Amino acid sequence: MATPAKSEPKAVAQNRRASHDYFLGERVEAGLVLTGTEVKSLREGKASLAEAWVRLDENGEAWLVQAHIQEYSHAGTLAQHDPTRKRKLLLHRRELDLLGKEMAVKGATLVPTKLYFKDGYAKVEIAVGTGKAGHDKRQAIASRDAKRDIDRAIKARRR
Repeated sequence: MATPAKSEPKAVAQNRRASHDYFLGERVEAGLVLTGTEVKSLREGKASLAEAWVRLDENGEAWLVQAHIQEYSHAGTLAQHDPTRKRKLLLHRRELDLLGKEMAVKGATLVPTKLYFKDGYAKVEIAVGTGKAGHDKRQAIASRDAKRDIDRAIKARRR
């Protein structure tokens, strides 16, 4: 009997604005240091990466800043966590060095794109992004609309 293929982990939160606002390059998966109520809240799907970014500090550590993980609904008031506290990211040294080199480029930033569970552990996907100008955003929207129109025409033609 064959074992079933592993499926893609389901995202708890996605940063959809990231691909709109940035050209995304190198992607890295990182673990998160979380408290118990944060993990339970993530399992309920109560998280947002809309205002989040990643910061590398002088000690060679990476931090997820301004990610919002809502307070856990079934915890008491004393056991709650701060929803927007900075959270340490768990990366290998070579990954941190790679991200540091990528950040040396002017205009580059580290953007969290996805928050998910993999094998029971909370993970965040980080992408190196460079900001898009206004005309780049308009061009991306126009090409997406054109592709949608083509797909509709092909689908209508098949009927």
